[in-house]
Amino acid sequence: MKKLFVKALENIFEMKKEDARVLAKTVEGVFHGEKEIEDMTIDKYTRSLFYELHREKLLRLRREECREKGKYMRKYYWSFDNNSIRQEACQKPALEEPPYNIYQKIPRNAWLIRSYNT
Repeated sequence: MKKLFVKALENIFEMKKEDARVLAKTVEGVFHGEKEIEDMTIDKYTRSLFYELHREKLLRLRREECREKGKYMRKYYWSFDNNSIRQEACQKPALEEPPYNIYQKIPRNAWLIRSYNT
């Protein structure tokens, strides 16, 4: 799973492999090998990172409502979205087109008409 997660981070955020590897290690370190972790166990900086990964559909957020000490409480749990990670890891990165190739797509007649009018 780790290799797929690294590749998904590379593809989505256009990261270098080393940076993606460090980020993946950080995220997986928070999970401590668990499939799911409770939101209350992480700090605000990690939560911010998790929300960014959630926006890109690499993490899931599950809500559970329960009753503790006579009060209704909501608990949130984070987990990896394995299907989305697998899908993003298999995506081919878009090849960037050189900026001046756009001029090659303009028909030759358009260039000639423009040159007659100037």
